Amino acid sequence: MQTIQSTSDSHSRRRNILEQTLHGITEAIEHAVFAEQISANAGFFQSLDARVKVISMLALLIGVSLSRSLLVIAAVYLLLLILAWSSAIPVDFFIKRVWLVLPFFTGLVVIPALFITPGPVLVHLPLGLVITATGVNTVLFLLLRVSTSVSLTLLLILTTPWNAVLSALSVLRLPDVFILVLGMTYRYIYLLLHLANDMFLSRKSRVVGYLSTSDNQHVLAAVSATLLGKSLDMSSEVYLAMVSRGFRGSIITLKPFKMRAKDWWWLSAFLAIAVVVIIMGR
Repeated sequence: MQTIQSTSDSHSRRRNILEQTLHGITEAIEHAVFAEQISANAGFFQSLDARVKVISMLALLIGVSLSRSLLVIAAVYLLLLILAWSSAIPVDFFIKRVWLVLPFFTGLVVIPALFITPGPVLVHLPLGLVITATGVNTVLFLLLRVSTSVSLTLLLILTTPWNAVLSALSVLRLPDVFILVLGMTYRYIYLLLHLANDMFLSRKSRVVGYLSTSDNQHVLAAVSATLLGKSLDMSSEVYLAMVSRGFRGSIITLKPFKMRAKDWWWLSAFLAIAVVVIIMGR
């Protein structure tokens, strides 16, 4: 009986490899489409010039990174939640996108600080371990700083089309080649995801019964090799198409930016907030 059960579990795991790959690709595409839909909504942050948003978020990132006060960073995070709500972004979605991933990365890194940071003892644990007040403060400080920084970036990406973000980066005097590579990567990575999704789906529709582990590995290797070949061919074709249409190494924006009085006012307000964060945080 145990042998039958183990065989069934093994077959289930083998069968789920393709299904999990399909699910992951589809989920990535859905997230990208959802982000594009939010940037097209009528909201406060969507109405601002892209350059204002880039400079403002960069200034607030610098302010948060230099701040040493939990209260100040918490106030910035609260401000981000208000901005997300006024920009037609679901607040629960905005919070989950940060806090569901944060504990698995930053949390694992800072957990030892609870026990090794000297300070007043809060809790005694078995094996001689203790949790100190200084350690708790350090962990909360790092988690809040990282979550606020990630939220700043997320707010910019969700409320601004990617092409507008890349065009606005020119105000930071980044090289045109760097901006161009980022733009082409974003544009065509989802096309490759669609191709991979179609390939896995067509393969799954032709599978009868169970695939062995080696067969699943062969499928994944074949799909990876095909995608690599298609990406190389596509890069050459896209570059030739760009050159044939007049590309000479510089980026030309079809929708030029235009600063309004509202944009100048909010840029000044965000820069002032960043200065206050730096001063009060120190």
